[in-house]
Amino acid sequence: MKWVMQWTWAWSLFLASTVSAQTAAEKGLAIAIESDRRVSGFGDNVVDLRMTLRNKAGQESGRVLRIKTLEMPSEGDKSLSLFDLPPDVKGTALLTFTHKTGPDDQWLYLPAVKRVKRIAASDKSGAFMGSEFAYEDIGAQEVEKYTYKYLRDEPYDGQAAFVTERNPVDPNSGYTRQVVWTDSKEYRPLKIEYYDRKGSLLKTLTFTGYKQYLGTQWRPDEMHMVNHQTGKSTHLRWSHYQFGVGLSESDFTQEALTRAR
Repeated sequence: MKWVMQWTWAWSLFLASTVSAQTAAEKGLAIAIESDRRVSGFGDNVVDLRMTLRNKAGQESGRVLRIKTLEMPSEGDKSLSLFDLPPDVKGTALLTFTHKTGPDDQWLYLPAVKRVKRIAASDKSGAFMGSEFAYEDIGAQEVEKYTYKYLRDEPYDGQAAFVTERNPVDPNSGYTRQVVWTDSKEYRPLKIEYYDRKGSLLKTLTFTGYKQYLGTQWRPDEMHMVNHQTGKSTHLRWSHYQFGVGLSESDFTQEALTRAR
């Protein structure tokens, strides 16, 4: 009888943990889907971006660029990032085709050598133009690129938030997992912690200054990425959002990449 009671108790614990894990996974996925839904439907946009790089000693250097994005109905977004300053990187451009499943396609145009370089899947964890953002951070974060788990409710910066964990599906990702704080009212990301391939905290990204466009689209004014292992950081300041500018797929080709101005 004692053995039967112990077995029943152990089985009950197993079932409870299984149900709990399923519930956490389902809730985490539901939060990701809703967050994605709320940034969908913008069509296309153009935005100016000022990027400030800071090294461990506090020395700063800047980048000025424009980013064009085209929303695709059945695939991930297409984007083109074009550098205007400083002069030594002027004309450099990154073309990204985000995919819901499988690695993104990315091409980098280097005007100094007049050459288009394809970014290999194994290089996606590399730094983008000397910043603390990896190439894999640049594309749209499609829901299908991760598995999810709800962790807890926890306020962040005075806002009620969900805390979820997402694990990259891509084996070439530079991250084992990411912990995301999402505000529970508008489903906007507030903070993301990135853990490296050894499971150690690598970077933290924070979002501030959200503004609403088109009555539905929330976008942050600023994003700040800190690398805890190197002491370096990258600050992004977004401005002059324009939506519905009439972009088409012809604006996002390798040929367009070399003549982008």
